[in-house]
Amino acid sequence: MTPRSPMSFQRIAYEVREVCNGVELAALEAAIARTGLGEGATAIDIGTGNATVAIRMAQKFGLAVAAIELDPVMAELARSRIEAAGAEDQVSLTVAPAAEVLARTPPVDLIMALGTTNVSGEGRPTPEAGFVALRRRLKPGGWLLWGDVVWRAEPPAPLRQITEVTNLYTDDAGWRAAAVAAGFEVVDGRLSPQDVYDAYSGDSIAAARAWVEANPEAPEAGSIRFNADRVQAIMEFGRDYIGFGLYLLRNPV
Repeated sequence: MTPRSPMSFQRIAYEVREVCNGVELAALEAAIARTGLGEGATAIDIGTGNATVAIRMAQKFGLAVAAIELDPVMAELARSRIEAAGAEDQVSLTVAPAAEVLARTPPVDLIMALGTTNVSGEGRPTPEAGFVALRRRLKPGGWLLWGDVVWRAEPPAPLRQITEVTNLYTDDAGWRAAAVAAGFEVVDGRLSPQDVYDAYSGDSIAAARAWVEANPEAPEAGSIRFNADRVQAIMEFGRDYIGFGLYLLRNPV
């Protein structure tokens, strides 16, 4: 009997989600369309998750996409989706920290970075430091499609502390200012509608709880239940404060 693959909250959640973040695929497609990039352009997808975005951008726009995923459990899902789509010639997958891969990769036309962690290799880079690190890996005239948590209002200190365990976030004005300070042109920026962000967290939590109910004896069940409870508590407490922003940034020629 083939051993069952290990599971995690993220793996379960992202099996049911088209995009592994609080944004819709149509918004990402519209942003990439604005770049004018097409057949043969090179792209990196940092934190590819289930690889849906990488696959779609390769197939819709003809991009050659190098997908990066740190989590081996998630990478297994990404690899299976790439193979199922017959996209192996268009989408490569590397399992490693993003900063390590970026350091040895020539500059590209596009970087997609949605909900990423430690893109600079510093641990918890500031928004500006993260943007500076990514701009170095873009060709002149290249593009960064950046999406991450946005503080819609100043959060209570405990919420900020819990939410920023791995990343430092800011408000919409802060993300824009950080991009400009790093040398980017801000071409577009918008927050996801609340119902889109609610669906992201709701789908993820529901899928995890359903998995635990169906697999109560699995060794991962306790951890997955804990993470579902944790995410639900953060989202309920933080609903008035947490949003998701998508920014299209251009590296000047």
